[in-house]
Amino acid sequence: MSPRPRPASGLSPSPSSAAGRPARPVARSRPGPDDLRRTFEAVPARTSGDDEPFADSWWGRAWVAALEDLSMDGPRLARGRAYADSGNVAAITVTPGRVVAYVHGSRPRPYRAELRLRTLTDPDWDTFLDAVAARPGHLAALLAKEMPYSLADTAAAAGVALLPVADDLDPGCSCPDRGWPCKHVAALCYQMARLLDADPFVLLLLRGRGERELVEELGRRNAAHSARERPAAPATPSVPAQQALADRFLPPLPAPLPVEAHPGQPPSYPEFPGARDPLALDQLATDAAARAHALLTTGADPLAGLTAWQDAVRLAAARPTAGLTATTRALYRELASATGRNITDLARAVAAWRQGGAEGLAVLETPWDPPAGPFDRARPALAAAGFPRFQPWRNHLSHPGGTLQLRFGHDGRWYGYESEPGEDEWWPRAAPDPDPVGALLELSGGG
Repeated sequence: MSPRPRPASGLSPSPSSAAGRPARPVARSRPGPDDLRRTFEAVPARTSGDDEPFADSWWGRAWVAALEDLSMDGPRLARGRAYADSGNVAAITVTPGRVVAYVHGSRPRPYRAELRLRTLTDPDWDTFLDAVAARPGHLAALLAKEMPYSLADTAAAAGVALLPVADDLDPGCSCPDRGWPCKHVAALCYQMARLLDADPFVLLLLRGRGERELVEELGRRNAAHSARERPAAPATPSVPAQQALADRFLPPLPAPLPVEAHPGQPPSYPEFPGARDPLALDQLATDAAARAHALLTTGADPLAGLTAWQDAVRLAAARPTAGLTATTRALYRELASATGRNITDLARAVAAWRQGGAEGLAVLETPWDPPAGPFDRARPALAAAGFPRFQPWRNHLSHPGGTLQLRFGHDGRWYGYESEPGEDEWWPRAAPDPDPVGALLELSGGG
């Protein structure tokens, strides 16, 4: 299904801030023998107030909303929430289309509560995976255990329902209560929202496929997208080493070969025990070939002026599949460690680099005071287009709802950013645009 409705501007309402609250305990998962069964240990009782939202993420709140839309019995829901708050829900097992747990009620023997959810068909998965693989930003967000609105919107636009509505949920319980759902299933549903908060792959498992299978398939599809966009390099004639080193008179060297239009492909590196990962060698060789080609054609190294941090971000962003495999995850860790940053900093910087190169990274990291002109005309232009009054700070314009932001770059373009409601964690989203209205429409899904 599509995500929950948003206001006309394409923006979500901002819930109360989670700042200042103690961190919530998150259940630890024990993987099953395959990728299609995960068991989460019981979560201790909560100590926060009753007025605190049960889910922090927007997709977790969408799950809670589907539960509350399913029930017409407020007291049962309140009792189920109290059970979940009190830690009455035992270990939760998630498999495709089904989640099961034992819930302790008023009797000594716990009840077996379960919830069924329709799984996606193979054509639905093909559509969804192609849509995600074609958008590196979606892929990076999903691997960072996030599900931005734009990802769910892309799936919905392709006709694939990720998040449930009330009609999708089919409850069942061993208790004699015939409520729809009973308080034990309600407690299980509320606890599930906390699991979804921590890992949206739990929702994808409920819809039919496990994390390992999805990550591998997305890697293959991303590689296919990259291969279709990369032109094949023509073969280059060469002289065998044995002939070149022979003890005999050699003719004069031939004239230099013309410079190829594109850098060549690196060789295939075999995989040996204890040797460097062949995919990492391939990435380094490809990068070296591109720099060498630039030196041959222009006489200058276009990357010579980059700082160590900028070059690390560039390397991490060089392939759209970065972060998918164990090799590229290791690359992220090594680059982050070498530059004194953490993996989240690097992932955010990679998103900015893919958004606008070195200028995109500067927009992310360096606020500045733009001169009068395009920046001062942006707010009236947004107001004329029907958007609410944006709040300025240096080169930033922030939506009063706190979920979208535009940043003005030195190149005269507007860069779109998105944050979860109530948070101050801004991530680059959408392509930059010289027109602030066009940039905001692209960012909010209305372009």
